[in-house]
Amino acid sequence: MSEPLTHPRRLKSPELKVPDLKLPAALLIAALPCAAAAQFVPSEESITELYHGKTYSPYAQRAFPSQVFWGDTHLHTALSVDAGLFGNTLGLEPAYRFTRGEEVTSATGLPVKLGRPLDWVVIADHSDMMGFSIDLAAGAPNILAVPEGQAWYDGLQAGGQEAADAALDLITTFAQAELPEQFLEDYAPGSKVYNTVWGDVIEAAERFNDPGNFTAFIGYEWTSLDSGNNLHRNVIFRDGGAKASQVVPMVTQPPYGSTDPLDLYQYLEDYEAKTGGSVLALSHNGNLSNGIMFPFEQQFTGKAIDESYVQKRAKWEPLYEATQIKGDGEAHPLLSPDDAFADYETWDVGNLDLSAAKTDEMLKYEYAREALKMGLQLEEKFGTNPYKFGMVGSTDSHTSLPAIEEENFFGKAASAEPSPTRMEHPFAKSDKGTFEGYQLVASGLAAVWAKENTREAIFDAMERKEVYATTGPRMMLRFFGGWEFTEDDLRSRQPAFIGYEKGVPMGGDLRAAPEGAEAPTFMVYALRDPIGANLDRIQIVKGWMDAAGESHEKVFDVAWSDGREMDANGMLPAVGNTVDIAAATWYNTIGASELATVWTDPEFDPAQKAFYYARVLEIPTPRWVVYDAQRFGVEIPEAAETTGQERAYGSPIWYTP
Repeated sequence: MSEPLTHPRRLKSPELKVPDLKLPAALLIAALPCAAAAQFVPSEESITELYHGKTYSPYAQRAFPSQVFWGDTHLHTALSVDAGLFGNTLGLEPAYRFTRGEEVTSATGLPVKLGRPLDWVVIADHSDMMGFSIDLAAGAPNILAVPEGQAWYDGLQAGGQEAADAALDLITTFAQAELPEQFLEDYAPGSKVYNTVWGDVIEAAERFNDPGNFTAFIGYEWTSLDSGNNLHRNVIFRDGGAKASQVVPMVTQPPYGSTDPLDLYQYLEDYEAKTGGSVLALSHNGNLSNGIMFPFEQQFTGKAIDESYVQKRAKWEPLYEATQIKGDGEAHPLLSPDDAFADYETWDVGNLDLSAAKTDEMLKYEYAREALKMGLQLEEKFGTNPYKFGMVGSTDSHTSLPAIEEENFFGKAASAEPSPTRMEHPFAKSDKGTFEGYQLVASGLAAVWAKENTREAIFDAMERKEVYATTGPRMMLRFFGGWEFTEDDLRSRQPAFIGYEKGVPMGGDLRAAPEGAEAPTFMVYALRDPIGANLDRIQIVKGWMDAAGESHEKVFDVAWSDGREMDANGMLPAVGNTVDIAAATWYNTIGASELATVWTDPEFDPAQKAFYYARVLEIPTPRWVVYDAQRFGVEIPEAAETTGQERAYGSPIWYTP
């Protein structure tokens, strides 16, 4: 564990130099004894070689990103077929208004508002049959003329569980590629309905995009399903309507589209060639893919993994959505048995529509940490790492509401919005297994380090992977890798100047080692959410490939709170638990408001490829089910988890010999 940040001392008129990256001034005051806070004068030792620049103001002439912008890459409105069938009636405008902080009325008639607005959003409605749900709700004649359409309409009109059952039936029909041909034709790209809806999507994003204040990206979800196995990607455009309107979204249902990611990559390539614009894709919910999200030897189509595949995936998918409403996707306890925190919000019953059960053999190809390890091996074979991705979180909310705060959780779909009975009803169920209602996860958010709140700045940060995921809280995380960081680099309240000077930020590749360097050093800093829980610990997760080509992993506790000491087995005691279930609250009497350290890899082998990423854990807090029980006066199902340790996942830094 690192020592506390040094308390500055007095000095005699030092030569003034420019401070490093600003961290909140309130933290500096909090770190000092009360008597010293009013007349702070730093020691000469504490500022030598720490302050750089040509101007007094530390905020002027900075070339690096110094702000975190909070967003969601994955929000659905009533335009998505499944969202509409689940009972969502909110379109694009209320979704944007809610996201930027306004109060709206939910599809179930509840007033709802975010505790804090988001800075940016991607409304990513499903590309297939866009606009179908609007016509279905209206009882359009072309839909009611088809038996399946009449049945879905009846379920939607009935509402509640019948609407949910109808939605799940549609999802299964879609997943098995059994949609009626008439629907595919009526709602295919190029049809009047489809093109009109896509135009509305673009127009709304342009209208709500407010550079510098709120960013609305144009995007959609390419909803590839192979027999119910999830291969979804969200497509995000850097550009405005002038370029995005030159194309229509790619769909997946034959004969109008494809479920093969290689065809999506070609679509992205064609878009950039045609428009001169920029676009990227990010995949999500590998945990529901039944082993096909991160292929190692062959793709789900049976094609072998080859040089072309790894190059295209590396180019077009710089990010992975590691946490969201349908389960956490960083790690799995069977894959990481030595990681005490790997079993977090785990969904491992089956694939997306529960048409096939999960087997242990599938898990390796579903989780982010395993993919990062396999990426090292594929790079050794083909020269390119296809799984060199940064990590974000997002919601996948189908309510038009990215309301994922534990105490303000509006669920995955309108059928799972707050009610006294929502914990009791399965989210999905088949003879293969069940996703229980209480298993829905109040997650997550995408944090982006950028210079300004614009499409261009945020998109560019996503491309360079200077991003991180959280399961909902807004903790600040900085992570730099280099060869020469020392504890003195944390003696400034503004360490990012030295971070960028000496190393690379999360998402980067370690620079070549200087002569005499024996192992990489990492500077990591975490600050709790200002209105959230204290921090338990910072961990650094390392993955590497040995000389025989085998991959390995290890989790290191590098900074922690409350003066705990590791036991003889190198294990850190639990931080404790202050959750009051009856009152639906917790107390920040344990943990720390901030943690920071410089860590050197004690097991470094310069001949081995490796990656490193930071994981930050909060102290235990209540899950959303506890708030439901307290507010509705109902019992929590016995099998439901009532507390959890929210967390952040930083994007990795890679080392290549």
